[in-house]
Amino acid sequence: MNRDALLFRQIHPSFFVGGRVSSQAFKPFPKDDNRLSVYDGDQITAEDAWRHYIYALKNASTGVMAVTVAECHDQDLRPEHDPDPFPEHAVIDFSGLSKRDIKSAAKKLAECANKRGWQYGPVD
Repeated sequence: MNRDALLFRQIHPSFFVGGRVSSQAFKPFPKDDNRLSVYDGDQITAEDAWRHYIYALKNASTGVMAVTVAECHDQDLRPEHDPDPFPEHAVIDFSGLSKRDIKSAAKKLAECANKRGWQYGPVD
C-alpha cells in the first residue's frame, strides 16, 4: 500500500463526543482479532465508503475519518488489503501489541484523524 494512502474509518455515533472523535473509533474490538476494518482510499471515495457502510452493510456511521498508511507504520501497525468481504476492504493490524500499546496507538491515530478532519460528514 502507498504510504500516503488514506484509510477511511467509519465513525459510530457513540464515538463522536464533544465535537471530536474518540480513540475508541480506532481501537479494534476483541471480536475483531486485533484487526481494525477500514476502506482503502486508493480504491473508493470517503462518500462512497460511507454509503456502502450505511446502505449495503446496514451499519450506523456519523461520517468518515482517515489515517494514512504512514501514520499506521509510525505506530508499528500493519495496514493490509483484505478484499474479503468486499474489494475495497482493508485492515489495520494491531497484532503483537500489548493492551497498553493498542490503547496508545488508537489514541495517536485518533489525533491524526481529528487533525485531518472529516473526509465525509458528519451526518446526523
